Amino acid sequence: MAGQRDRGKEFPTVLDRAYRESKRHLKVADIMSRNVFTTIVQTSMEEAARIMGERHIGSLIVEEYGTPVAIVTERDLLTKVLAGKMSLTKTKVKDVMSFPLIKVCPTIEIREAAQLMIQKKGRLTVFDCGDLVGVITASDLIRSMPEAPETTLHVDDFMTTKVITVDEKETVTSAAGIMGKDRIGSVLVTHKGKPKGIFTERDLLTTFLAKDMPLNIAVGEASSSPLITAQAGISIHEAANIMASRHIRRLPLIKGSKVVGIITARDLVEGYAK
Repeated sequence: MAGQRDRGKEFPTVLDRAYRESKRHLKVADIMSRNVFTTIVQTSMEEAARIMGERHIGSLIVEEYGTPVAIVTERDLLTKVLAGKMSLTKTKVKDVMSFPLIKVCPTIEIREAAQLMIQKKGRLTVFDCGDLVGVITASDLIRSMPEAPETTLHVDDFMTTKVITVDEKETVTSAAGIMGKDRIGSVLVTHKGKPKGIFTERDLLTTFLAKDMPLNIAVGEASSSPLITAQAGISIHEAANIMASRHIRRLPLIKGSKVVGIITARDLVEGYAK
């Protein structure tokens, strides 16, 4: 049986080849998130955080006079509001939102969308005949990443080798401060110097800010554990499959038992876009 499976990989069937080729030509309309959540420029960042946390989403499209004009993200919340020690209640969405929107048509192929996402450094908004119809994130792209020559590249070429850690006894406030200052979306949480979990900006948003929970608890209690890892040296396609199947956006990479880097959904999109 094992030999048959191996031969299947080495000599794919016509259907296998057709499926892989079709994935290479997916359009933005095939993978975009159609449920677009919006807010207005006068909304407080406290309310924006609550909406994103309750919906488990990382961004809101910002409208002014009924027209989509900008986007506000969980990274804006972390790096501009919290790291900048701005008030969640007094700071308005208009104070930290990013504009103009990065617009694409629903008919472009996903690799072109990936290239644009890396070039413009932001999420993509999909417009059809002037109407907003969807949003494309890095997570959307990796869920549909095809098996192709460009996705056989190794994660080692795109991973971040500087991995920031915090001890499990540190507070969520401390972890959030480090993430905001270093403009990163996660920290690894350690127990006696060894990685045991991960704390992300999405955890901060959904568990704490959306529910107005105090941030003075130990980050070890709030982290995701056990830590999901993969071996360094795998392809970006393999990494994308792991992340999509486990519903994660960051994957620590190990050699032996040592963490040597971390790769994010956006890093994978960069690899695919090359």
